[in-house]
Amino acid sequence: MIKTLLQKIGVGAALALVSGLVWAQARYNLQQPQTEVARQIYDLHTIILVICLVIFVGVFGMMFYSVVRHRKSVGHQAAQFHENATVEIIWTVVPFFILIGMAWPATKSLLEMKDTSSPDLTVKVTGYQWKWSYEYLKGEGDLSGVADGVMFYSTLATPHDQIYGSAAKGENYLLEVDNPLVVPVDKKVRVLITANDVLHAWWMPAFGVKQDAVPGFIRDAWFRVEKPGTYRGQCAELCGKEHGFMPIVVVVLEQREFADWAAKQKTASAAGGAQTAAAAGTAGQPAK
Repeated sequence: MIKTLLQKIGVGAALALVSGLVWAQARYNLQQPQTEVARQIYDLHTIILVICLVIFVGVFGMMFYSVVRHRKSVGHQAAQFHENATVEIIWTVVPFFILIGMAWPATKSLLEMKDTSSPDLTVKVTGYQWKWSYEYLKGEGDLSGVADGVMFYSTLATPHDQIYGSAAKGENYLLEVDNPLVVPVDKKVRVLITANDVLHAWWMPAFGVKQDAVPGFIRDAWFRVEKPGTYRGQCAELCGKEHGFMPIVVVVLEQREFADWAAKQKTASAAGGAQTAAAAGTAGQPAK
């Protein structure tokens, strides 16, 4: 009877555990990956979580089983043994293969994350207290010349009345900007990341990109987004009192739409430059 009860409890615990994992994955898991690297990170996270869970259940299950079934109150006598070669080999070899199984996909993903060669588009990202700037550098590949020279700042666009509690918070509270980074779909985008003042970090969870922005240094990363959409991230390095006000928004467009956007940005930049030059020339003329 006790054995049957334990079996029922074991089945119920397993079902509860599976249900809890499904609920937790839906509510607390990583963002849905939108790049191949992010998908590898997501799968690696899941695999290692399962391995750790199996080890946890096995170790603690054996521990509690031993405590309950081999306690002194039921008359169990402790076994006397020493230097069991078989046990020592098992607890050395099994963890070794577990670590190899975890290290192999992790190393593969890390090497792919660092391969920033042959990009279709290069964007310089600079962190400030507290905003981002994006500068499209000389293009390579299919996007050579499309957005070269486009540059703008990206700052928080959440209204102050939401921040100070005088209005209801919006759907994308503290995750909306005035000028998002715009990139084309299915193209390799290389980002050169630095900072102007203190440490920042450019973090886009859905892309599998998280890179520190260090003053005086340039770090790089890359991503290739698989479908158009709007994706959101944040600064992930404590950088001052408005650290939480440095969201990152990336808008991914079809390639023709991206080309149209870049042309409009260049036109607006040229018009702004002409107006500035004209104003400077007028200010330099002597008064009559």
